[in-house]
Amino acid sequence: MSQAKKWIIGGIAVVVIGGIGYASFGNHTSENKDDKLVKVGIMSGSKQDTEIWDSVAKTAKSKYGITLKFKQFSDYNQPNKALSEGDIDINAFQHYAFLDASNKSTGNKIISLGDTVISPIRLYSNSYKHVDDFKNGDTISVPNDASNESRALYVLKAAGLIDLKSGLKTATIKDITKNPKSLKIKELAADQTARSLSDVQGAVVNGTYADTAGLDYKKAIFVEPINKDSHQWVNIIAANNKDKDKQTLKDVVKAYQTQTTKDVINKVYNGAELPAWDAKFDK
Repeated sequence: MSQAKKWIIGGIAVVVIGGIGYASFGNHTSENKDDKLVKVGIMSGSKQDTEIWDSVAKTAKSKYGITLKFKQFSDYNQPNKALSEGDIDINAFQHYAFLDASNKSTGNKIISLGDTVISPIRLYSNSYKHVDDFKNGDTISVPNDASNESRALYVLKAAGLIDLKSGLKTATIKDITKNPKSLKIKELAADQTARSLSDVQGAVVNGTYADTAGLDYKKAIFVEPINKDSHQWVNIIAANNKDKDKQTLKDVVKAYQTQTTKDVINKVYNGAELPAWDAKFDK
Protein backbone atom coordinates (compact mmCIF):
# COMPACT_ATOMS: atom_id res chain seq x y z
CA MET A 1 0.00 0.00 0.00
CA SER A 2 1.33 3.41 -0.95
CA GLN A 3 2.14 5.98 1.72
CA ALA A 4 -0.57 8.29 0.32
CA LYS A 5 -3.25 5.60 0.71
CA LYS A 6 -2.12 4.92 4.27
CA TRP A 7 -2.54 8.62 5.12
CA ILE A 8 -5.98 8.72 3.54
CA ILE A 9 -7.19 5.57 5.35
CA GLY A 10 -5.71 6.77 8.62
CA GLY A 11 -7.40 10.15 8.25
CA ILE A 12 -10.76 8.52 7.56
CA ALA A 13 -10.35 6.31 10.64
CA VAL A 14 -9.62 9.30 12.87
CA VAL A 15 -12.67 11.16 11.57
CA VAL A 16 -14.94 8.12 12.05
CA ILE A 17 -13.68 7.39 15.57
CA GLY A 18 -13.89 11.06 16.50
CA GLY A 19 -17.40 11.28 15.10
CA ILE A 20 -18.52 8.23 17.08
CA GLY A 21 -16.98 9.66 20.24
CA TYR A 22 -18.64 13.04 19.71
CA ALA A 23 -22.00 11.43 18.98
CA SER A 24 -21.82 9.29 22.07
CA PHE A 25 -20.81 12.22 24.27
CA GLY A 26 -23.40 14.49 22.67
CA ASN A 27 -26.22 11.96 23.16
CA HIS A 28 -25.21 11.37 26.76
CA THR A 29 -25.28 15.09 27.49
CA SER A 30 -28.62 15.49 25.76
CA GLU A 31 -30.14 12.62 27.73
CA ASN A 32 -29.01 14.12 31.02
CA LYS A 33 -30.55 17.42 30.05
CA ASP A 34 -33.87 15.98 28.91
CA ASP A 35 -34.25 13.19 31.45
CA LYS A 36 -34.38 15.25 34.68
CA LEU A 37 -34.95 12.91 37.63
CA VAL A 38 -36.46 14.02 40.94
CA LYS A 39 -36.75 11.59 43.84
CA VAL A 40 -39.90 12.19 45.89
CA GLY A 41 -40.53 10.87 49.38
CA ILE A 42 -44.16 10.06 50.19
CA MET A 43 -45.99 7.94 52.73
CA SER A 44 -47.05 4.49 51.62
CA GLY A 45 -50.74 4.08 51.63
CA SER A 46 -53.87 5.31 50.00
CA LYS A 47 -55.00 4.62 46.47
CA GLN A 48 -56.20 8.22 46.38
CA ASP A 49 -52.72 9.65 46.92
CA THR A 50 -51.28 7.23 44.38
CA GLU A 51 -53.76 8.45 41.78
CA ILE A 52 -52.94 12.08 42.55
CA TRP A 53 -49.18 11.58 42.24
CA ASP A 54 -49.57 9.49 39.07
CA SER A 55 -51.31 12.49 37.54
CA VAL A 56 -48.62 14.90 38.77
CA ALA A 57 -45.90 12.63 37.36
CA LYS A 58 -47.54 12.72 33.92
CA THR A 59 -47.72 16.51 34.00
CA ALA A 60 -44.12 16.82 35.19
CA LYS A 61 -42.93 14.58 32.36
CA SER A 62 -45.00 16.05 29.55
CA LYS A 63 -44.63 19.73 30.47
CA TYR A 64 -41.20 19.94 32.10
CA GLY A 65 -39.33 16.82 30.99
CA ILE A 66 -39.03 15.69 34.61
CA THR A 67 -39.23 12.06 35.70
CA LEU A 68 -40.54 11.54 39.22
CA LYS A 69 -39.25 8.54 41.16
CA PHE A 70 -41.11 7.76 44.38
CA LYS A 71 -39.76 6.38 47.62
CA GLN A 72 -42.45 5.32 50.08
CA PHE A 73 -42.16 5.45 53.86
CA SER A 74 -44.28 3.94 56.62
CA ASP A 75 -42.78 5.94 59.50
CA TYR A 76 -43.48 9.69 59.65
CA ASN A 77 -40.02 10.31 61.12
CA GLN A 78 -38.20 8.96 58.07
CA PRO A 79 -38.98 11.25 55.09
CA ASN A 80 -37.33 14.34 56.60
CA LYS A 81 -34.31 12.28 57.65
CA ALA A 82 -34.00 10.91 54.12
CA LEU A 83 -34.33 14.42 52.69
CA SER A 84 -31.68 15.92 54.95
CA GLU A 85 -29.31 13.06 54.10
CA GLY A 86 -29.81 13.50 50.35
CA ASP A 87 -31.55 10.16 49.71
CA ILE A 88 -34.47 12.04 48.16
CA ASP A 89 -34.81 15.49 46.58
CA ILE A 90 -38.19 16.53 47.99
CA ASN A 91 -40.89 15.02 50.16
CA ALA A 92 -44.65 15.49 50.39
CA PHE A 93 -46.26 14.13 53.53
CA GLN A 94 -46.29 16.82 56.22
CA HIS A 95 -47.95 20.10 57.14
CA TYR A 96 -46.26 23.30 58.31
CA ALA A 97 -46.72 22.52 62.01
CA PHE A 98 -45.08 19.11 61.64
CA LEU A 99 -42.16 20.58 59.69
CA ASP A 100 -41.63 23.31 62.25
CA ALA A 101 -41.52 20.79 65.10
CA SER A 102 -39.26 18.47 63.09
CA ASN A 103 -36.74 21.20 62.28
CA LYS A 104 -36.62 22.28 65.91
CA SER A 105 -36.00 18.76 67.18
CA THR A 106 -33.45 17.72 64.55
CA GLY A 107 -31.73 20.93 63.52
CA ASN A 108 -32.60 20.23 59.88
CA LYS A 109 -32.99 23.16 57.51
CA ILE A 110 -35.98 22.01 55.50
CA ILE A 111 -38.35 24.51 53.93
CA SER A 112 -41.66 24.51 52.08
CA LEU A 113 -41.57 24.88 48.30
CA GLY A 114 -45.35 25.02 47.94
CA ASP A 115 -48.73 24.00 49.34
CA THR A 116 -50.59 20.85 48.31
CA VAL A 117 -53.73 19.89 50.27
CA ILE A 118 -55.37 20.34 53.61
CA SER A 119 -57.13 17.45 55.32
CA PRO A 120 -59.69 19.14 57.57
CA ILE A 121 -60.35 17.43 60.88
CA ARG A 122 -63.92 17.22 62.02
CA LEU A 123 -66.14 17.27 65.09
CA TYR A 124 -68.43 14.25 65.28
CA SER A 125 -71.31 13.43 67.59
CA ASN A 126 -73.70 10.54 68.08
CA SER A 127 -75.81 12.74 70.34
CA TYR A 128 -76.31 15.95 68.39
CA LYS A 129 -76.81 17.25 64.85
CA HIS A 130 -75.43 20.75 65.39
CA VAL A 131 -72.78 22.43 67.54
CA ASP A 132 -75.46 24.62 69.15
CA ASP A 133 -77.03 21.47 70.62
CA PHE A 134 -74.26 20.88 73.17
CA LYS A 135 -75.45 21.24 76.74
CA ASN A 136 -73.74 22.51 79.88
CA GLY A 137 -71.22 20.02 81.21
CA ASP A 138 -71.06 17.87 78.06
CA THR A 139 -67.78 16.10 77.25
CA ILE A 140 -65.82 16.39 74.02
CA SER A 141 -62.78 14.20 73.41
CA VAL A 142 -59.69 15.50 71.60
CA PRO A 143 -56.34 13.91 70.63
CA ASN A 144 -53.78 14.16 73.42
CA ASP A 145 -50.59 14.71 71.39
CA ALA A 146 -49.48 18.34 71.32
CA SER A 147 -49.93 19.01 67.62
CA ASN A 148 -53.33 17.40 67.18
CA GLU A 149 -54.70 18.62 70.52
CA SER A 150 -53.90 22.18 69.52
CA ARG A 151 -55.57 21.66 66.16
CA ALA A 152 -58.66 20.17 67.80
CA LEU A 153 -58.95 23.10 70.22
CA TYR A 154 -58.83 25.54 67.33
CA VAL A 155 -61.66 23.58 65.71
CA LEU A 156 -63.73 23.97 68.90
CA LYS A 157 -62.84 27.66 68.89
CA ALA A 158 -63.98 28.03 65.27
CA ALA A 159 -67.21 26.23 66.19
CA GLY A 160 -67.87 28.87 68.84
CA LEU A 161 -67.68 26.44 71.75
CA ILE A 162 -64.55 27.84 73.43
CA ASP A 163 -62.08 30.68 73.08
CA LEU A 164 -58.27 30.58 73.31
CA LYS A 165 -55.45 32.94 74.14
CA SER A 166 -54.38 34.91 71.11
CA GLY A 167 -51.00 34.65 69.41
CA LEU A 168 -50.50 30.93 70.09
CA LYS A 169 -49.04 28.42 67.66
CA THR A 170 -49.70 25.46 69.92
CA ALA A 171 -52.65 25.60 72.31
CA THR A 172 -53.47 23.36 75.27
CA ILE A 173 -56.56 23.11 77.45
CA LYS A 174 -54.82 25.49 79.85
CA ASP A 175 -55.07 28.16 77.15
CA ILE A 176 -58.88 28.09 77.08
CA THR A 177 -60.07 31.56 78.11
CA LYS A 178 -63.83 31.12 77.60
CA ASN A 179 -65.96 28.00 77.94
CA PRO A 180 -69.58 29.22 78.16
CA LYS A 181 -71.08 25.74 78.45
CA SER A 182 -68.44 24.44 80.88
CA LEU A 183 -67.58 21.68 78.43
CA LYS A 184 -65.26 18.96 79.67
CA ILE A 185 -62.36 18.39 77.30
CA LYS A 186 -61.23 14.77 77.47
CA GLU A 187 -57.71 14.08 76.19
CA LEU A 188 -57.27 10.69 74.50
CA ALA A 189 -54.81 9.01 72.16
CA ALA A 190 -55.68 10.16 68.63
CA ASP A 191 -56.69 6.65 67.56
CA GLN A 192 -59.16 6.43 70.46
CA THR A 193 -61.20 9.58 69.82
CA ALA A 194 -63.54 7.96 67.29
CA ARG A 195 -64.13 5.00 69.61
CA SER A 196 -65.04 7.35 72.43
CA LEU A 197 -68.18 8.59 70.66
CA SER A 198 -70.34 6.07 72.54
CA ASP A 199 -69.19 7.58 75.85
CA VAL A 200 -68.95 11.32 75.10
CA GLN A 201 -71.17 13.86 73.42
CA GLY A 202 -68.59 14.90 70.85
CA ALA A 203 -65.15 13.97 69.51
CA VAL A 204 -62.67 15.74 67.26
CA VAL A 205 -61.24 13.05 64.99
CA ASN A 206 -58.38 13.13 62.46
CA GLY A 207 -59.23 12.02 58.95
CA THR A 208 -57.10 8.86 59.06
CA TYR A 209 -58.73 7.58 62.24
CA ALA A 210 -62.18 8.62 61.07
CA ASP A 211 -61.69 6.44 57.99
CA THR A 212 -60.42 3.54 60.09
CA ALA A 213 -63.43 3.82 62.39
CA GLY A 214 -65.84 3.95 59.46
CA LEU A 215 -67.08 7.46 60.26
CA ASP A 216 -68.85 9.26 57.42
CA TYR A 217 -67.10 12.60 57.16
CA LYS A 218 -70.23 14.08 55.57
CA LYS A 219 -72.06 13.49 58.86
CA ALA A 220 -69.61 15.53 60.92
CA ILE A 221 -71.35 18.36 62.75
CA PHE A 222 -68.45 20.78 62.22
CA VAL A 223 -65.53 20.90 59.78
CA GLU A 224 -62.24 22.68 60.33
CA PRO A 225 -62.56 25.95 58.38
CA ILE A 226 -60.07 27.47 55.97
CA ASN A 227 -58.73 30.45 57.93
CA LYS A 228 -55.51 31.89 59.39
CA ASP A 229 -55.64 29.43 62.32
CA SER A 230 -55.76 26.40 60.03
CA HIS A 231 -53.01 27.45 57.61
CA GLN A 232 -50.36 25.67 59.70
CA TRP A 233 -52.11 22.38 58.88
CA VAL A 234 -51.69 22.72 55.13
CA ASN A 235 -49.62 19.91 53.61
CA ILE A 236 -46.56 20.92 51.63
CA ILE A 237 -43.86 19.88 49.20
CA ALA A 238 -40.61 20.29 51.15
CA ALA A 239 -36.94 20.53 50.19
CA ASN A 240 -33.62 21.28 51.81
CA ASN A 241 -33.06 25.00 52.18
CA LYS A 242 -29.91 24.80 50.02
CA ASP A 243 -32.06 23.55 47.12
CA LYS A 244 -34.81 26.16 47.37
CA ASP A 245 -33.79 27.91 44.14
CA LYS A 246 -33.45 24.80 41.95
CA GLN A 247 -35.72 25.31 38.97
CA THR A 248 -36.36 21.58 38.50
CA LEU A 249 -37.84 21.35 42.00
CA LYS A 250 -39.89 24.48 41.45
CA ASP A 251 -41.24 22.90 38.28
CA VAL A 252 -42.40 19.84 40.23
CA VAL A 253 -44.42 22.18 42.43
CA LYS A 254 -45.88 23.81 39.31
CA ALA A 255 -46.76 20.35 37.99
CA TYR A 256 -48.65 19.67 41.23
CA GLN A 257 -50.43 23.01 41.47
CA THR A 258 -52.59 22.64 38.36
CA GLN A 259 -56.27 22.44 37.60
CA THR A 260 -55.70 18.84 36.51
CA THR A 261 -54.38 17.92 39.96
CA LYS A 262 -57.21 19.81 41.61
CA ASP A 263 -59.74 17.82 39.58
CA VAL A 264 -58.11 14.53 40.61
CA ILE A 265 -58.06 15.54 44.30
CA ASN A 266 -61.73 16.49 44.21
CA LYS A 267 -62.61 13.27 42.41
CA VAL A 268 -60.75 10.82 44.64
CA TYR A 269 -61.39 12.54 48.00
CA ASN A 270 -64.78 14.11 47.28
CA GLY A 271 -64.27 16.82 49.88
CA ALA A 272 -62.40 14.81 52.52
CA GLU A 273 -59.21 16.59 51.40
CA LEU A 274 -59.11 19.97 49.70
CA PRO A 275 -56.63 21.63 47.30
CA ALA A 276 -54.87 24.31 49.36
CA TRP A 277 -52.45 26.17 47.10
CA ASP A 278 -54.96 28.83 46.04
CA ALA A 279 -57.21 28.79 49.11
CA LYS A 280 -57.68 32.01 51.09
CA PHE A 281 -56.33 31.65 54.64
CA ASP A 282 -56.37 35.31 55.62
CA LYS A 283 -59.84 35.31 57.19
